[in-house]
Amino acid sequence: MTQKSTENPPANPVPRHIAIIMDGNNRWAKARRLPGLAGHKAGVDCVRSVIQGCIEQGVEALTLFAFSSENWKRPPLEVKGLMELFKLALDRESKKLLKNNIRLRVIGDKSAFSASLREKIAKAEAVTAECDGLQLNVAANYGGRWDIVSAARQVAERCVSGELSPEMISEEALGEFISLSDLPEPDLCIRTGGEQRISNFLIWQFAYTELYFTDLLWPEFDKESLCKAIESYCGRERRFGKTSDQIKAEKNA
Repeated sequence: MTQKSTENPPANPVPRHIAIIMDGNNRWAKARRLPGLAGHKAGVDCVRSVIQGCIEQGVEALTLFAFSSENWKRPPLEVKGLMELFKLALDRESKKLLKNNIRLRVIGDKSAFSASLREKIAKAEAVTAECDGLQLNVAANYGGRWDIVSAARQVAERCVSGELSPEMISEEALGEFISLSDLPEPDLCIRTGGEQRISNFLIWQFAYTELYFTDLLWPEFDKESLCKAIESYCGRERRFGKTSDQIKAEKNA
């Protein structure tokens, strides 16, 4: 990432939490006359590069959209291949994550996965549970609406049990049950592949997230591409409903 002079500091520090919609694996493979799964395998290599880039840049948390709740609609052979690739990645990478002090968490409705995949997920999460470096979150069978409904259901259960009353329900109360509530909300969302939408990803958490879109397909996205996205973010003014003058005054106070 290009260094800024101290006379013109960036508008924002490096984002604490980056979320990425990894799009374009199939198109990357199709352009090379390869099966779609080859694109997903290439995408796993890209994940390693981006993780390293986040560590080098001082990013605290990285959340990757690996498999949405809508992706079950894809061809059965592709879905089966993705599940096998997920298992393989968990087997191969968990020890590397531990060695690099990276904590892994998988968010989403894991009940739809096979027992063997759920077991591998639980094992990888347990192995890295005490790591306090980069917090790596993988969204699998995840949907933003599912996340909100799941949180609402948990709040409703507490109302039924008498722990909460309807008057006590607030953004903060509901937010406690949203995935990744213990982490800062994403500062930056990157989407590769040229599409400009968030596709039901972290819709509660994205209330004030900066969006960055690139035409690069996911297997083409690397550490240098990550640095460009971070540089774009650092040059933006985040107002959170305030005016530019208010932000400037707060910085000069």
